[in-house]
Amino acid sequence: MTRTAAVRRARIGVARLRGFVAGLLALATAATATACTASGDDRPGIVVTTNILGDVTREIVGAEADVTVLMKPNADPHSFGLSAVQAAELEQADLIVYNGLGLEENVLRHVHAARESGVASFAAGEAADPLTFRTTAEGGPGGEAGRPDPHFWTDPDRMREVTGLIADQVVEHVDGVDAGAIRANADRYTAQLTALTAWMEQSFDRVPEDRKALVTNHHVFGYLAERFGFRVIGAVVPSGTTLASPSSSDLRSLTEAMEDAGVRTVFAGSSQPRRLAEVLRTELGDGVRVVDLYSESLTAEGEGADTYLRMMRANTTAMTDGLTGD
Repeated sequence: MTRTAAVRRARIGVARLRGFVAGLLALATAATATACTASGDDRPGIVVTTNILGDVTREIVGAEADVTVLMKPNADPHSFGLSAVQAAELEQADLIVYNGLGLEENVLRHVHAARESGVASFAAGEAADPLTFRTTAEGGPGGEAGRPDPHFWTDPDRMREVTGLIADQVVEHVDGVDAGAIRANADRYTAQLTALTAWMEQSFDRVPEDRKALVTNHHVFGYLAERFGFRVIGAVVPSGTTLASPSSSDLRSLTEAMEDAGVRTVFAGSSQPRRLAEVLRTELGDGVRVVDLYSESLTAEGEGADTYLRMMRANTTAMTDGLTGD
């Protein structure tokens, strides 16, 4: 064998050895990735329908489980729907946390189907000592009088109670979580909710009693009104859902009630079009102010209400300023 041929064979051998080593490394990497994926798939999973409850649930769960929130930021809980993938996530969850009381109108059938298949579920609104909508004469939605009001989160005391109940559900139904960590997270968050209530009380004390009157784009702040001593004069949409529409007689009745009460401020949820609230400008003149609130959805990060605590503080500030300003 010539020297050139020997060198060529040696080079071929080195190349084959390098290929063999590279193959072993690739197999090892794939095995590691598979193990990591399997480990991730083994993590317990909690699915939450609304982003408000999703934020609270994440505070409670921490790093103990994966929390998937179905409702996107700035969405309307009354009208958002699910993709096929999201519906499947409900079926595969260890626990479903949802509002209930008819809030997630296009999602509840999927929640019920998952529950019937054996998935544990918790209806937070049903456990929050729900109020019922009042009659039209009482400033409530006439067509829904007597039905439960799903907007319990506007009362931070009820949210504090629900926090403890969600923690109980996680500990009971989600295997593999550290119960002590869940309880500690819930206690920490409960303390923050207690501080929120105290701050809201101090803020609303700035509003004179004769100005504690609320008009909104639809009936969403009944719990807040009861907790902090407000009167609900009425709503542009006389309903607990944004999917309803006002009639001309509804608007006429509302404008008469506003004139009788001396109310010139309308609070409109920022996740909904302001058109309906601004119709009142035509009825009552340019002196009517429309103030945005974050009523039924959190915002994207950095947009002012990306957590429940920030949403409640932003709303309290806007309501206080809107009712005390001239």
